[in-house]
Amino acid sequence: MRIAIAGAGSWGTALAQTLALAGGDRHVILWDRTEAVAAAIAATRHNPRYLTEIELDQDIDVTSDLGVALNGAGVVVLAVPTSAMREVARRARVALEADAVVVSAAKGFEESSGATMSGVLAGVLGASRRITALSGPNIALEIARGLPAAGVVAGEASCAALVRDMFAGSRYRAYSTEDMVGVEYAGALKNIIAIAAGICDGIGTGDNGKAAIVTRGLAEIARLAINAGANAMTFAGLAGLGDCIVTCTSPHSRNRRLGEAIAGGATLDDALQAIGMVVEGVNTTRVALRLAVENGVEMPITQQVHAVLFEGKPVSLAFEELMRRDPAEELHGLQS
Repeated sequence: MRIAIAGAGSWGTALAQTLALAGGDRHVILWDRTEAVAAAIAATRHNPRYLTEIELDQDIDVTSDLGVALNGAGVVVLAVPTSAMREVARRARVALEADAVVVSAAKGFEESSGATMSGVLAGVLGASRRITALSGPNIALEIARGLPAAGVVAGEASCAALVRDMFAGSRYRAYSTEDMVGVEYAGALKNIIAIAAGICDGIGTGDNGKAAIVTRGLAEIARLAINAGANAMTFAGLAGLGDCIVTCTSPHSRNRRLGEAIAGGATLDDALQAIGMVVEGVNTTRVALRLAVENGVEMPITQQVHAVLFEGKPVSLAFEELMRRDPAEELHGLQS
């Protein structure tokens, strides 16, 4: 099987390494849009920008020509930021094999439309395309190092199973589901909760306070997804609870680090500049609050994160307002 990974960021690089080392009859090709970066990876077997310490498997081909990368590929993994997904999909459209399975490995929404990445891909490539989404608790550096991890592939059953089985190996285990909405909403929205968790770390709320924010955050993002047609149980799985745990606790989590920096007094711009990579939760917070308002879904933590990031609200006041909210039934809005 020829597998193309479009995007040589940290996640794309980790996926290429994982698939190359999974064994079996796989031919992995990694694409980066910058010719100099692709040439450096090919020559040194190290990505000069991301996961620089990882020596990439010799069998991974590298190119800056998207047409070359996609030629003959039965599976195409788009591991680019959400802001670049539409552009890359447009470029890929003319080169994709007719029966290729396309995998979105990005977690977020398109800001202008509020569409999920599978929605963007269906709009650009056509609704008849075989589109899936990959999500789960996946810290790129750990996966690239070969530490054990698992994820979930969402889509039509046969397509999801094909991608799931493609990952079969000793380093990464994948599961499949047909709940595309749940998996994509969970993967995107948990980043908001990770920002809130980072703020908890930054101001020293303690373990109880952070656990409360994470748990109630998971409940509110599930409410929005259920309103969009998701299965509530997806939020108890890898894309929901699993990804929320790792993103809210890992020192490698960009979203958690952003929240911690904001709590320490950094401006949003300064925090983003210090991290130096895309922090998807920032855009997702904007989109999620807009979707919540449009659909009448209560998302108090998202609302307060938005106020802190974009409206200059003090962190202490945001927490005080969350704690003073009227009492409520715990499972309100969680019945799908």
